[in-house]
Amino acid sequence: MQKVTFHTLGCKLNFAETSTLGRQFLDRGFREVENESGADVIVINTCSVTERADQKARQIIRHLQKFSPDAFTIVTGCYAQLDPEEIAAIPGVDLVLGSSEKFKLFDYIQSFDRSGAAKVFTSPVEDAHEFGGAFSLEVGNRTRVFLKIQDGCDYVCTYCTIPKARGESRSPSIEFVVNQARELAEKGIKEIVLAGVNIGDFGRKDGLTFLDLCRQLDSVDGIERIRISSIEPNLITDEVIHFVAESKQFCHHFHLPLQSGSDTVLKRMKRRYLTDIYRDRVEKIHSILPDAGIGADVIVGFPGETDELFDETASFITSLPLTYLHAFTFSERENTPAFDMDGQVPQHIRKKRNAHLRILSRKKEHEFLESYIGKEVDVLIEGEIQDGLSFGYTGTYARIGVPTGKNLVNTIQKIKITGWFSDNELRGEILPSE
Repeated sequence: MQKVTFHTLGCKLNFAETSTLGRQFLDRGFREVENESGADVIVINTCSVTERADQKARQIIRHLQKFSPDAFTIVTGCYAQLDPEEIAAIPGVDLVLGSSEKFKLFDYIQSFDRSGAAKVFTSPVEDAHEFGGAFSLEVGNRTRVFLKIQDGCDYVCTYCTIPKARGESRSPSIEFVVNQARELAEKGIKEIVLAGVNIGDFGRKDGLTFLDLCRQLDSVDGIERIRISSIEPNLITDEVIHFVAESKQFCHHFHLPLQSGSDTVLKRMKRRYLTDIYRDRVEKIHSILPDAGIGADVIVGFPGETDELFDETASFITSLPLTYLHAFTFSERENTPAFDMDGQVPQHIRKKRNAHLRILSRKKEHEFLESYIGKEVDVLIEGEIQDGLSFGYTGTYARIGVPTGKNLVNTIQKIKITGWFSDNELRGEILPSE
């Protein structure tokens, strides 16, 4: 039996797609092994959102080949679409597949025998019109699954390579997504996370909306929780917020990419909203769902971001009821307008600003978690992690550890929060069943 190993870089969508590729191998009799075990085939699904992501992909390719020097090595994902020849030139790479070719992997392989130079199969991203369904069901994991509902992006943010790597925005039918959710429910999955590049754009080209999909998913029996992943602030409507508030399945957790708290910078980024819209959305969520976890992505050091404009961002974030941040340091990407914009920010200043926002994030997260102490919450137990505690998440995305003498993985337990476990984790005790 041949052995295959997978490594995923990047977003939730990539994890869903790697898992789907994995099932193609398992259906053909392969056995999946750990990265650092000897494998006959290596599959690496790459990200290219930053230069650091490209660098990490190159490092991973070389790292995995140390443990499986004779393995047939396949590289796909965003980096493979954007710079296939660069990847093909890496010693040991045998096959490079672009975005349209990813799910047709076995159409491009007659055998896994290694012979000569790497083969490259990529199509122009303009030809990427098909939707490849995917979900991240791993062997032995029946708790939280990323379900792909959308791909590609029609936005033209000046810093972003994703439209060049994944193509136009596209999504499947509601029936397709609902059937996949039912399949996951039959497999015992308790929580699905709706994933995509721009999920709020779901169905737009077919006269449908993201809310239409949510309403249909809400009726799927067996799924205890449905979580919305990152959604653009200009696409989350009052109707979606009210729907989540009334639903028994949809989690009170939102992630709204901000990118900057300065209107000047947002305009240079060509984002489709300004700070007044962002504030309105966050405050609307907080007013209807005061318990909701609300996260944000922020890019620091974008070209033209002066000290004063960064201070606008920090002050704006401070004023909002956000519960955590993902702070990213701006990374120049070739073939994007931001690559050669004037006002490039020195690296040491970018790093200093990133550190400032990470401190602010920890402060907001600490305040959010501290508000839970003494409360009773429902937690989906996901696994034993450390020190004899089983960990899981609330619907609002607070991480909780509980001592337990038995396996409670993939069960939802009523937990009373008793205090802190670490800087960003709480400890609780399981309450008796009613």
